[in-house]
Amino acid sequence: MREPDGTVRPAYADFAELLDDLSIESLVTKQAAAEELFRRLGITFAVYGEGGSTERLIPFDLMPRILGGAEWELVQRGCIQRVKAINVFLYDIYHDQEIIKAGLVPPEFVLLNPAYRPEMHGVEPPNRVYAHIAGIDLVRTGERDFFVLEDNVRTPSGVSYVLENREIMMRLFPDAFAGQSIMPVGNYPERLLENLRAVAPSDDDDAPVVVLLTPGRYNSAYFEHVFLAEQMGIELVEGGDLFVRDGYVWMRTTEGPVKVDVIYRRVDDAFMDPLAFNPQSALGIPGLLSAVRSGRVALANALGTGVADDKAMYCYVPRMIEFYLGEHAILNNVLTYMLRDLKQRQHVFNNLHNLVVKEVQGSGGYGMLIGPASTTEEREAYKLKVMQNPDNYIAQPTLALSTAPTLIDGEIVPRHVDLRPFVLSGKETSVIPGGLTRVALVKDSLVVNSSQGGGTKDTWVLERS
Repeated sequence: MREPDGTVRPAYADFAELLDDLSIESLVTKQAAAEELFRRLGITFAVYGEGGSTERLIPFDLMPRILGGAEWELVQRGCIQRVKAINVFLYDIYHDQEIIKAGLVPPEFVLLNPAYRPEMHGVEPPNRVYAHIAGIDLVRTGERDFFVLEDNVRTPSGVSYVLENREIMMRLFPDAFAGQSIMPVGNYPERLLENLRAVAPSDDDDAPVVVLLTPGRYNSAYFEHVFLAEQMGIELVEGGDLFVRDGYVWMRTTEGPVKVDVIYRRVDDAFMDPLAFNPQSALGIPGLLSAVRSGRVALANALGTGVADDKAMYCYVPRMIEFYLGEHAILNNVLTYMLRDLKQRQHVFNNLHNLVVKEVQGSGGYGMLIGPASTTEEREAYKLKVMQNPDNYIAQPTLALSTAPTLIDGEIVPRHVDLRPFVLSGKETSVIPGGLTRVALVKDSLVVNSSQGGGTKDTWVLERS
């Protein structure tokens, strides 16, 4: 919010004036009102543990994260560039595999990747789009220094919090929205639906039927599944509501079967079709893969997209951008060590106290070691874990993440933040202005995941710089 000399940054100027007119007591009252609204609306997420899952209210911070127009323009261009390259990469690895032939990506990183789906080889998805919805996790370390931490292109979640956070902020700070040009996010469901309809099989002349496939109410993001289906005006379905007949996917309704053209799925690959993948799955639709392969139904995101958000594959995204788009990457990658390499592994082990180590298929902040916050015993135990399967781990330096003002226990204090912009691909690729700002609520913590105690903020993008 402030420059090193204490002056308020231009993007925060109007909000700083607003804060000057408010007492801490009134901010605490507004914070309590926001939490009550979240409770009433049932805006929750599930945390999984040994005893099943526990529903929790997602922590929400009242202080918005604000970006000027020029700052956002850089982020937007970088995210669009990255997702375009990832979509071309996914098409390539399931067709001619030119990037492998060029020696730019090791073949085993693709062909032996647990997320690679040979069943998708040769399949022509509409508009050649695999990652229809992507969430790019960014951190900021300087004025124009944004680093990508992860590319989420399987079933990225969190956009419902973006929309609900904005709704609540507009209720609590109406003057702020009346006094400055904050770019809207409320049209996300319409834009998402438009993108989903754009990838419907081309042989359908009528309005395409789109459904949202959920694993059910025990999933951590079930609130979001319900919310998005309602906002888009489409049916929320589970596997048992759909079936395959005559090569097409149908939805059971009280008025008889209805043909489905596009499935926005929030179910992992392995559970999508028990005839093709996990035979024990009760979440998917038997025979779905054959309908996908014949081009009679579109899946968003496509099967097999997980190859591109593997944390080891992340290292090669700048190469993808240069190879497919002929451009230099706009957004930085974090220096990444591959623990499968003996020299790099030894370097990581010698410097474990300064590094973060992650599982290549991990998510939600689980299974990682944050070196600076770990004990000697924890580091030694983690080394043994890595040695059992070094291919499964990467390491990165801990970055000096930017902080944003956060209301904690009646005080406005700095806390570390990241940003997940959501990128939509259909006929074109676009980014919702802002995205999900996640905040580490514990002092000096770098872990922002809600599953690890992090919270969320509204993200304002100003139309002016």
